Amino acid sequence: MNELSNNSTISDSASIGDNVDIGENCIISNHASIADGCKIGDYCSIGINAKIGPNTTIGSYSEIRDDACIGGNCSLGSRCTISASGVVGDNVILKYSFVLTDTTDIIDNKNKEPGIVEDGVSVGACVTLMPGVKIGRGSVVGAMSQVRRDIPKNEVWYGNPAKFHKTIQ
Repeated sequence: MNELSNNSTISDSASIGDNVDIGENCIISNHASIADGCKIGDYCSIGINAKIGPNTTIGSYSEIRDDACIGGNCSLGSRCTISASGVVGDNVILKYSFVLTDTTDIIDNKNKEPGIVEDGVSVGACVTLMPGVKIGRGSVVGAMSQVRRDIPKNEVWYGNPAKFHKTIQ
């Protein structure tokens, strides 16, 4: 483990690209990969085997768990959680306190597929994506929504539970 002067800890097996800015008190775990040009805010945790694409910004107090994959040119606000094996595509905007929930369903204790946020998606603040659910390419999810089922590409959804509002032309 390497410790930076800002109290961040980076595993010896982690891969850190060029021009990466890592904030204070971060933990970068074994075999994590952070591509060129990324900015990781203060107090973030990047899990084992997590992958972060180029030019992605992750806000303070966020957690990217084991085996999660975030594409390039993404923006995650503060306090976001991408649970184990979750997938976020390229050019995605996730506002503050987005949560891609765990892949284990509490009710029936069965493992589900990880949640997926496809390319070009925009998500408002305080949104929860339930296990195994996918947000389709180019869709928009309004703030404070709980996404319980797949959202097709190029649609606007919001509410709790999130419901279809309109198609994006």
